[in-house]
Amino acid sequence: MTRAFRLPLLTFPSVFLALAAPAIAQDAPDAPALSIELNAQEQQENGCKLSFLARNNTGDAISAAVFETVLFDDAGQVDRLTLFDFGALPANKPRLRQFVVPGLQCDALGQVLINGAATCEAEAGAATCTEGLSLSSRTDVEMMG
Repeated sequence: MTRAFRLPLLTFPSVFLALAAPAIAQDAPDAPALSIELNAQEQQENGCKLSFLARNNTGDAISAAVFETVLFDDAGQVDRLTLFDFGALPANKPRLRQFVVPGLQCDALGQVLINGAATCEAEAGAATCTEGLSLSSRTDVEMMG
């Protein structure tokens, strides 16, 4: 009879965890829905070429994405405010986008701030471009957002 009472007590924690697991999983943060990585920068004759790798993991195609972007020099001062048109970003496919910023010296660039989406056309709505946005850099230039 003692075993009969111990067995339910021993299995209760595993039953409790099994029932609570879906609730715990819902509270866990999701993977970034859209990520933008500053992958490379290259000095050109007329300016600095910035290469961004965008990954749309939202599950929905983004037909147009334009980001308001602030470029800071290496002293932390605003160099310029500009728009980067990333165009269409198909679901679950990486896309490389390159922008030449006229008159910018790559070695003077310190930070890039994604201020927000000036345009975002997606089936799930405009928030697709900003909710869960993840920013990173493979260069010495910091990405912020």
